[in-house]
Amino acid sequence: MSTTAQVPTEKRRLPRWATSFGWQILAALVLGVVLGAIALSLGKDGAGNPNGLQVTLDTIGSKYVSLLKAAVVPLVFTAIVSSIVGLRRVTNAARLAGQTLLWFAITALIAVTIGIVLGVVIQPGSAAAHEALKPGDPYTVGTWWNFLAGLVPGNFLGLEVHAAADPQSGAIDAAAGFNVLQVIIVSAAIGIAALKIGEKAEPFIRVVESALAIIQKVLWWIIRLAPIGTLGLIGNAVAEYGWSTMGSLTWFVATVYIGLALVLFVVYPILVKTHGLSIKQYYSGVWPAVQLAFVSRSSIGTLPLTERVTERNLGVPRGYASFAVPLGATTKMDGCAAIYPAVASIFIAQFFGLELSITQYLLIVLVSVVGSAATAGTTGATVMLTLTLSTLGLPLEGVGLLLAVDPILDMGRTAVNVAGQALVPAIVAKREGILDLDLYNAPRRGRAFDNADAESDRSAERDPESAKA
Repeated sequence: MSTTAQVPTEKRRLPRWATSFGWQILAALVLGVVLGAIALSLGKDGAGNPNGLQVTLDTIGSKYVSLLKAAVVPLVFTAIVSSIVGLRRVTNAARLAGQTLLWFAITALIAVTIGIVLGVVIQPGSAAAHEALKPGDPYTVGTWWNFLAGLVPGNFLGLEVHAAADPQSGAIDAAAGFNVLQVIIVSAAIGIAALKIGEKAEPFIRVVESALAIIQKVLWWIIRLAPIGTLGLIGNAVAEYGWSTMGSLTWFVATVYIGLALVLFVVYPILVKTHGLSIKQYYSGVWPAVQLAFVSRSSIGTLPLTERVTERNLGVPRGYASFAVPLGATTKMDGCAAIYPAVASIFIAQFFGLELSITQYLLIVLVSVVGSAATAGTTGATVMLTLTLSTLGLPLEGVGLLLAVDPILDMGRTAVNVAGQALVPAIVAKREGILDLDLYNAPRRGRAFDNADAESDRSAERDPESAKA
């Protein structure tokens, strides 16, 4: 009997950069700008409507955002409930929760201070071209009264129906939405109740945790579409607002991004270093989540990846991370709730020739530190800005000045948000002596999107009790 030796043929593989999620995102950004510029040059049709290319870009971007929003309510509900009941596996849970909230406030205080200093020094509002910008009413307004009233759920999942009349036909157009803050309140109440009930709630807890795993898997599929969504969002922004409008806000954009860079690349590394941790390991560990946050513009949408890198790259125990990261994804907003509203409020005051008092600057700090829960959701910086403007007594129509560059700013804001949401649990875990330093300092594989199962097995080996749970 003879055997024929078969030489295995090596499959031809694409180069690593061609399949890298980061390169796909970068390519989508560049292509989006190019397509947006083409759509802008084509102009509107004879009836004054957007051309076909702009409509296509708008549809692609808006539908991707709709996909992210569709996952928000079930993701927040299951994540918050699971995180609260997960505290039963953590010793000294009350102290950990208190330390987490304290460091959320500390980093927010630092970020808003940087924003105020930059706004006063650079004076972006004075450099803006007034003739190229038009004030406009914000699509939503945040006030302290609305914020407090919004804490009371109208129904089980915080669902809302908004009706508006078409100005031309007079037809009533109804759209369903949700209040993420109410979803958080309901979820927290149910989680606390399940925690108090104990053993009788175990079947419910297992169902919720299974549902969370399923929702996260679906969300991973949506995340993989991020390059396509990015192309549409960036392209439509360029086509909608044009170069002249965005160019007149160059100093404002630069000021915000300088503030974001200072927090991300100066403040956070200082905090990491002062706690005896490696700066390089922090960045390499958190970077996959920061990258996704930049393109998705959603802390909630990035939540599964943020929690993953916090546990498996930064070494935060799963029981604590499953509480701190979802809490941070809804309330920890150094970009959206601290730097941006500080710079934007000062810009609007300067644009309208208004002088801010010391008391008003202190109010900016107060709103940023204690009011960040008002930004809960996918893109809530406008709510936070209007809340700040209402508190300061500044004109709300100033929000319309900044809409042209909001998609560009939202990328950087969300990236900083997510970096902070992973940083604080790592700092608190280190201070409490529960951080897995071996895992924190381990070499990175650099394949956060592809090796989910392998990383899960590795995490289970290090934390068998959490893996069983």
